[in-house]
Amino acid sequence: MKKMIAIMQPTYMPWMGYFSMIDQAEAFVFLDNVQLVGRSWQVRNKIKLNDQEKMLTIPIDKSIGRDQRMIYNTPYSDETWKKSHLGIIQQAYRKAPFYREVMEFLNALYLEKYDSIGKLNKVLISEICKRIGIHTQLYSASELHVDGRKDSLLVNICHILKADSYLSAQGSAAYIEKDTAGGEFTKQEIELLYLNYEHPVYKQQGKNFIAYIGIYDLLFNVGFEEALAYIRKGNRENYSYLEYRRDILHV
Repeated sequence: MKKMIAIMQPTYMPWMGYFSMIDQAEAFVFLDNVQLVGRSWQVRNKIKLNDQEKMLTIPIDKSIGRDQRMIYNTPYSDETWKKSHLGIIQQAYRKAPFYREVMEFLNALYLEKYDSIGKLNKVLISEICKRIGIHTQLYSASELHVDGRKDSLLVNICHILKADSYLSAQGSAAYIEKDTAGGEFTKQEIELLYLNYEHPVYKQQGKNFIAYIGIYDLLFNVGFEEALAYIRKGNRENYSYLEYRRDILHV
């Protein structure tokens, strides 16, 4: 039986497809030993406020030089942004069906202090997984002591975890296959799959459904007990790398 893993940077309150990847994998690795990029999903994401998308951004402590800013070691600038984010989230979801229990859950997590943005994101994701019933084993690349760059780094992580199948986000295709189809995965005979996820519709506050926003929206609207069932509704048969190149990239 093949062991499939997925590897993703720990992002701030990620979308439903991110949790689908964790749920589908036997092991999931937070790729936190790469550079933190400002204005990326590592530090920001969207909620729904007054029927519009609203971006929430974690401020970066810029006392660390840009070249030294890794996800696992870059702090946020101070604690004040947490109160701001929680206030906006309260405003956005105070009339949602599961407001009270989700808000209590988030308040407890945001109350804690974290030594890096990566640590904060990993805790938020891990605790949400526990509450909604995802039991995939989680690792951090920074704790695996693995070397390599780009697809070689990912392949080396697969070797450490004895994985023979790798599930990738579609947006990583150019990163993985820059030089050759399937990249280092093909060379190392590791099966490469790309996530095929169709965002499900759920009963969301407001007139217009907005997809691809942070997971908080799903939790406030359907609750912890039903969240995983809704996440799994979006699962489709994942693409092989050849299918993805043919059907999506048209190459």
